[in-house]
Amino acid sequence: MAEIKVPELAESISEGTIAQWLKQPGDYVEQGEYLLELETDKVNVELTAEESGVLKEVLKDSGDTVQVGEVIGTIAAGEAGGSESAAPAPEQASTPASKEEPAAAQKEEAEEPKAGNGRTIASPAARKLAREKGLDLSEIPTVDPLGRVRKQDVASYQKNEAPASAPKAAPKANAAVQTEQPGKPVERERMSRRRQTIAKRLVEVQQTAAMLTTFNEVDMTAVMDLRKRRKDAFLEQNDVKLGFMSFFTKAVVAALKKYPLLNAEIQGDELVLKKFYDIGIAVAANEGLVVPVVRDADRLSFAGIEKEIGHLAKKARDNKLSLNELQGGSFTITNGGTFGSLLSTPILNSPQVGILGMHKIQLRPVAIDEERFENRPMMYLALSYDHRIVDGKEAVGFLVTIKNLLEDPEQLLLEG
Repeated sequence: MAEIKVPELAESISEGTIAQWLKQPGDYVEQGEYLLELETDKVNVELTAEESGVLKEVLKDSGDTVQVGEVIGTIAAGEAGGSESAAPAPEQASTPASKEEPAAAQKEEAEEPKAGNGRTIASPAARKLAREKGLDLSEIPTVDPLGRVRKQDVASYQKNEAPASAPKAAPKANAAVQTEQPGKPVERERMSRRRQTIAKRLVEVQQTAAMLTTFNEVDMTAVMDLRKRRKDAFLEQNDVKLGFMSFFTKAVVAALKKYPLLNAEIQGDELVLKKFYDIGIAVAANEGLVVPVVRDADRLSFAGIEKEIGHLAKKARDNKLSLNELQGGSFTITNGGTFGSLLSTPILNSPQVGILGMHKIQLRPVAIDEERFENRPMMYLALSYDHRIVDGKEAVGFLVTIKNLLEDPEQLLLEG
């Protein structure tokens, strides 16, 4: 019998939440095959079987919080479709059985959602939730091919099928909200672990940093003309499109070299000046905002930056980022313009002391001289910084440097 334990994930991660089991009790698994998906504060991790056998027992269900090193299930040596070892653990654990009942329950489970004694087959967590809510398991529909009722089936049934009983069965914590809005339809949904972490860190950084934001605008005419002239040749030569992010990343690196305090962090009573340029690029993923890091951006070409950003963004959308790809950035760039944002005040990505916000490019009339106006593609820039170590002079100078480099992008070749 092999135990399934939550492995060591990273020094800063001590627990996680089971997002979903990819195998069910009674399923045969090969060594190295994925068993479950574990959601941590930063990434989702798929845990694999350390040896082949039958998934004998599941001790923690989807949505449960588990600690590193905790046993969450067992695998028994055996073949697929084997005898007693393949019987689903949830029914064994929840059904007081005689000697004949385990075999009968195993046979019935493959045919219909009733155990040999007539009870509905369900996971322990589903039975517990059903008891708490006063629900009859036999009335709860399930999408499981073997007819097993799971915790999420009970939760969704309660939410969608029995709204009338919800006020009486709701926990005391919900009573105040329901009293304030009597008769109003609501839907309650547990925040994902990542969303909880994002919320906690955003509040913490506003409580611990003296955050201030300064603004400027940049005329994107020169960058857009350069991209238009070079995009086909760039794509053919490098097999990647020339986007705006490489220009901004190069400009940020050049500005950080000129104003190193924005590439620092505070540790206790010490100021740590970083002599490397690992630039975080904020990416909107389904589970929430993540900030994968482009390592040594100062050493990468425009094509290298575009390829790395594209690679990290795809992994973020597919939820495949590793912990190493999310840690250790020295400065962050976020592009709200992708979603149409005209202006915003980005929040620092602690322990970093600076973050640059890009925004939507919009045609606006610009004074060329005292007599002439032209419509130019303009973008507002926002720099949020920690005023504890960065003064307004450095912050404004940093932003003006980026503006000047983007309005004369050939300088980036010299600065880089």
